[in-house]
Amino acid sequence: MLDRFETATRLPAQDLDRARAFYAEKLGLTPSEERPGGLLYRCGGTRFALFTSGGRPSGEHTQMAWTVDDLEAVVAELRGRGVTFEHVEVPGLRTVGGIAEVDGNYPSAGTGERAAWFRDSEGNLLGIGEPTLDD
Repeated sequence: MLDRFETATRLPAQDLDRARAFYAEKLGLTPSEERPGGLLYRCGGTRFALFTSGGRPSGEHTQMAWTVDDLEAVVAELRGRGVTFEHVEVPGLRTVGGIAEVDGNYPSAGTGERAAWFRDSEGNLLGIGEPTLDD
């Protein structure tokens, strides 16, 4: 039944003004709509919302990610805006210069992925990825 409907990500923010500033200054994003306690953003054909919350994200897993077509360029631009990328070193996954080579991908998306992660002002773990294809 739910397969007929769109999904949208919701990210908690303890300080919505601080989060708005981070998303504007660091990511170049402006809310498309606002409501008391919430900001709605549109990226491509998708959307996500930041909402005021007393809770904190665990930051232990990727909560939202963008798929990009030039990972190095996006990482360089975000670094130029002051974004700090995570160093990841777990079995089977290690970042070098902030970027990891990820084995495997969903068949419709490619054979692998290159990815990078960063945290927003509220501790949400966000990712960016570029699918890789075998020649």
